[in-house]
Amino acid sequence: MSESHAPPTSTMPEKTPLDALHRALGARMTPFAGYELPLHYPAGVVAEHSHTREKASLFDVSHMGQSILGGRGAAERIESLVPAAIADLHTERTRYSQLLAEDGGVLDDLMITRLPGRDERLLLIVNAAAKQQDFALLRQQLPQLGLSVLSGRALIALQGPRAAAALATVLQELDLESMPFMGWRAAEFRGAGLFVSRSGYTGEDGFEISVPNHLAEPLAEALLAHPDVAPAGLAARDSLRLEAGLCLYGHDLDATTDPVEAGLAWSIGKRRREQGGFPGYERIRAALEHGPARLRVGLLPAGRAPLREGAALAAPDGRIIGRITSGGYSPTLSRPIAMGYVESGFATPGVTLESRLRDKPVAVEVTSLPFVPHRFFRGPAGKDRS
Repeated sequence: MSESHAPPTSTMPEKTPLDALHRALGARMTPFAGYELPLHYPAGVVAEHSHTREKASLFDVSHMGQSILGGRGAAERIESLVPAAIADLHTERTRYSQLLAEDGGVLDDLMITRLPGRDERLLLIVNAAAKQQDFALLRQQLPQLGLSVLSGRALIALQGPRAAAALATVLQELDLESMPFMGWRAAEFRGAGLFVSRSGYTGEDGFEISVPNHLAEPLAEALLAHPDVAPAGLAARDSLRLEAGLCLYGHDLDATTDPVEAGLAWSIGKRRREQGGFPGYERIRAALEHGPARLRVGLLPAGRAPLREGAALAAPDGRIIGRITSGGYSPTLSRPIAMGYVESGFATPGVTLESRLRDKPVAVEVTSLPFVPHRFFRGPAGKDRS
């Protein structure tokens, strides 16, 4: 899950608990979703991107919204807002889903974790630019439940093939070998409670760690002390998620887009497909049964220059049949890549379309996603089949 640049909610961007550390490490800071965050560090975007693919990188994602939704029937009740199967989600497991508008458009995407304990509680991680509207929606639509916003916690993402080895040196009591992708565990650091999820938005193995604000910097410094860990900023996070074919909210996902055309039908549980009970069910069921009118696809522009969001895509006869929603340069593939929506009849890999860059035609080949294969950890605990 990721989000777009958005206008700040005030004249001055907010700072995360890691702000001083970013500046000490020489980060170039930039406004993002109402916060000031590192765009990149002195090593540069390509170096940070490659380091994540080869070793492990630390990202500050404290701008994301963290909350706990609790009360009797919380998992069943949230299904009235999302298409994922949450009522049968196992304890300490996480699912990706979307908050839907009445017509099935995506208001935001989010991670939902069922927490352990006698009381029914769900940990929700939502996008920064939409978190206030998300929290308001949850309170309005689910008034019988309690929503606690975790404003006193930072969020750190440790991503890359050596992330587990690095984290194990800091959180030695955590059994990472038995922790599968989309698994969740409680841990301790300097006597305080952490929430650790095996997830991320780079396509690599990795973790997102929720930590009290006052311990965010000590935890980050402890992780960065590992020889395989280096800091990385927003630019590398974006190029990594684009290579992984993952949606960026506000670009590849918005209120005009439903989950099926976005290529997210896998996130809609079988029971939910059959029974419905979520906003926009008729639209989504029709798209599942008959196919959507358009689809999100991977795109390979010819040449060396990237095509950016908003660029039109034309069929051989010149008719506009789609647009690019995310585009950039892939350090792993050493070429420009993009994602966008095209009419379903043109969504077959190998189809050639045309776009324009500075008024010059550019051939664009439709391709499957992801551009770079995912390397999520699949451990002994296996896949959550609930």
